[in-house]
Amino acid sequence: MSSNIPGDLHVANDVLADMVGNAALECYGVVGMTAADTDGAMAKILPAHRLRRGVVVESTEAGVHVDLYVVIEYGTNILTVSQNLIDQVSFALTEYAHVPLAGVEVHVQDIKVRR
Repeated sequence: MSSNIPGDLHVANDVLADMVGNAALECYGVVGMTAADTDGAMAKILPAHRLRRGVVVESTEAGVHVDLYVVIEYGTNILTVSQNLIDQVSFALTEYAHVPLAGVEVHVQDIKVRR
């Protein structure tokens, strides 16, 4: 059942942010997401239903640009976790949503011991 239907598909940035947040939480070493607007305050881990606040999705001419604000697990390699996040988010957006990707930036806001 692979018939083509004419027209355009537009995916809202909030939907993409939900996809990115769920993909990020599946990565090893990610404890949670934190709000993007902490301004130097203590980073609080967001509950699962508020993941969208830890993801900023912007549409540009080159494609979608994503900023992730994460808390990672103490003892994990920050570079490795960040690269895994970039790979996981890139895969989710290009394979599931079929959107062109302009870039993914990871902002590590805090390091926590997982309980």
